[in-house]
Formats: sequence, structure tokens, C-alpha cells
Amino acid sequence: MTTKNVLATLSISLLSAILAVVLYAAITKSSNIQQGNYLPVKLTSYNDAIFSGKLQRKFLSSAPTNFIEAAKVVTPAVVNIKAMQGVGATIWGRGSGSGVIISPDGYIVTNLHVIDNSSKIEIALDDQREFEAKIVGFDKSSDIALLKIEGNNYPHIIIGNSDSVQVGEWVLAVGNPFNLQSTVTTGIISAKSRNINILDADNPIESFIQTDAVINPGNSGGALVNTNGELIGINTAIVTESGRYEGYSFAVPSNLIRKVIKDLKEFGEVKRGFLGINIKKVDDEEAKKIGLSKPNGVEITRVVKNSGAEIAGLLVHDVILKINNTEINSTPELQELVARFRPGNKLVVDIFREGKVQQLTVRLQGIKKDNRNFAQELKPYFKKFGFEARNLTTSEKRISGTEGVKVISITKGKRIAKTNMEIGYIITSVNNRPIHGLFDLLLAIKEPINENITFEGIYEEYQGIYQYSFPL
Repeated sequence: MTTKNVLATLSISLLSAILAVVLYAAITKSSNIQQGNYLPVKLTSYNDAIFSGKLQRKFLSSAPTNFIEAAKVVTPAVVNIKAMQGVGATIWGRGSGSGVIISPDGYIVTNLHVIDNSSKIEIALDDQREFEAKIVGFDKSSDIALLKIEGNNYPHIIIGNSDSVQVGEWVLAVGNPFNLQSTVTTGIISAKSRNINILDADNPIESFIQTDAVINPGNSGGALVNTNGELIGINTAIVTESGRYEGYSFAVPSNLIRKVIKDLKEFGEVKRGFLGINIKKVDDEEAKKIGLSKPNGVEITRVVKNSGAEIAGLLVHDVILKINNTEINSTPELQELVARFRPGNKLVVDIFREGKVQQLTVRLQGIKKDNRNFAQELKPYFKKFGFEARNLTTSEKRISGTEGVKVISITKGKRIAKTNMEIGYIITSVNNRPIHGLFDLLLAIKEPINENITFEGIYEEYQGIYQYSFPL
């Protein structure tokens, strides 16, 4: 090989090496990760993190599988909560759980069920300091409470973007199970938008992040974080027969938490927008019937009179495909998304109607408290047909996996008794109209579509669908 060839080869090798270094630097920079602690670069302050609306990352946080730096960032900001019940110096009940400091001036997020009905709340930090906390506000629908301790310069967690979380992504759960301070466990995201019917509220919002990170008693209110150390959820519940961890746990997503704590700070309560519809998931059979290429979206089963949905022109049997360009495929997804907005906000809704996709704009209204006593209004019909029913409890919805009303008494010799219906029957539809509660039952009986009434429903102890028909 000549000297000229050697020099040419060396030059090419040198240029290749320089090009590789330049490309690596560009890729590393675009990933937006600081190699020292894996924290996001874009957000610079607590206010930016929570209230700017700038969601700080779109990349997968699980690229590093080293959890040490994330644990270092998160652990000092997770606190132990002792909630005491009593009057004055007399204490007759104690509970414990976890909380997460989300600002340097001492705001703490936890679950409402951790501090519910407490007369005194004590906070213990990871560095052993103790404080008494006051309740800023709470939201029953999401089981979130906001607390405050006096002081400044507290370690805190940046609130991340739960929408960017992916199934299969590594996460850490940090809390105080069994009063063991600052315990860290790891797992992956198992699923998103889970509804397990566990929240006991008038308008529960359940769109949980499901994870297999180990959660036990005392973890409630603790942090679920990604490997960047960003808060993506508040650990809330486990599904268990033993009372201990059995494989899956559930967290309230951070994007919903961000809206809740912003409202609690500003108003002391949550200002939640109301769309004004009931919906159900579209299955494969329904998709084929209405002409959808695949089973996606949610079908409207009821439009509330004078609601934003009715004013905008939404109709029963419309299928909602997207809201603000975000795909909707389940009731929990729609509930969580709408819950991030206030009354007066406008939502762009993509619907499928009569074979075509249309776009409507809906202005959300406030939730109107209905003081009508539907059980009282149903009394004449109960007497006429010979039965009584009530709304399902939260636990009954969870066990049965459905919504409806439960038959609690049957009068001998009346029309219902002649159908052989038994007490405990759960009515899920009347003349093919879905029944979510006593209000729907009242409408279905008061405004029947024919001369016969047909109940469809289930029994908790028996399999299958049961139908009972009787004349008006």
C-alpha cells in the first residue's frame, strides 16, 4: 500500500469518527435528558410544572433502566401522613398513609380516603421533621385531597405528563407501607384508563393507571413516578381478596391531579365541566351494524335536556370518536378528559353519524345538583306494578360489572310477581333503554314506547341475561 493510500484511509476513518461523534451528540441533545439525573430540561420552576400547560416530554422515560437517580429525587418528597379522629385531646381513631410534596412551599397531594373525617393531620418528612397540616380542599370524584404545611424550600416532585405514559414503561412506587418510611418498589405500566368501580361518589372519575409495582396498606397517597422522577400518578387502590398486594395496583393519573389541585388552590373546590350524556363502549357487533370499520369510540345512550351536548346537536346513537383530537375508546377515557376542563370551556367533538364523521363544538356546563327524589316519584309506579328498586351501591357495581337499579321488594299477586322475578334482580335496561339509575327507570316507565314493559338484567349469583315482560 502506498503512502498516499494510507493517508486516504486514515482521512476517511477520521472523518467517519468525527461524523459519529456529531450524530451521537445530536441524538443525545434531542432526547432532552440530562445524563446526570435524568430530569427534564424544559421546565424550570414549580409553577411551570403544574400550571403552564406545557407538557414536558413526548419521549419514553423508560430509556434508562437505572432507578437510582429517580429514587434519590423522589424519596425526600414523599411523606408519611398520620390522620387522627377525635375531639380536642380525645383521640379515638388513627389512620396512616402517604403523601407527595408538589411545591417548595409545602403543598402536599394525597388521597381523600387517607385523611377523610380526620380532626388532626401530622406529616413526617423523610428527614424526620414533623409538621401539622391543614386541608386546603378535596375532591370526592377523584379521591384527591390537597394539604399544606407551613414553611419553604421543601423537596418536591415535578408533576409529569400521564398522557405520554406507555404500557410496558418502567415506573417506581414510593410510599410508606406498614409504616415503613420511604419504601421504593418498581414495576411496569400494565394498562391505562382502568375503571374498577371503587370510588364512592356521586360522579366518580375512574381512569386509573394500572401497574404491577407492589402497593400495600400505607402506600395510598404515595407517588407513582417514571424513571425521570416525574410524578405520573397518585397510588390509590389495589384489587385484593386478602387485603394485601396480589398483583395489580391503581393510580390516579397526574394530568387529572394537575387540574384538581389547581382548582382547589384557586377556589377551594373543583370546578368541573358537564358534557350532559350517558355513553357505552362500542363492541364489534355494534360497529358492524352502524358501519364503523372497527369497534372504536363510545356510543351516546342518553342526552341530558338543555345540556351543552344537546345545545351542540349531539344525538342518541352518535358515536364519539375524538375529543380535542384525542381518541376516545372507553367511558373512563372520556370521563378523565372532560374532567380536566371547567364549565364554559369548549370541546371539539368528532362523531360518527349515519356513516359520516362530523365535528361539533360543545360548551361545557357546570354540574347541576338535582334535588328531585326519584324514589318518591317512582312510588305510584312501584305500587302499581308491585315492586321497589334502588340505585346500585359502588361495591355492587364493582361486583356485578354493570350499572342499573336493584329490586329490593316484590308484592305478592301484583304484575311483577307474576313474571317470577326474584328480589335482588338488577335491571339494566327497560324496553332496550339503558338504565343507569332511578332517574332512567322513571323515564322508561313514565314514557313507555309500547303497551308492554320488558325488563332486561342480571342476578349477581346467576349467570346470563334474564328478561321479564308485563303489560302496562
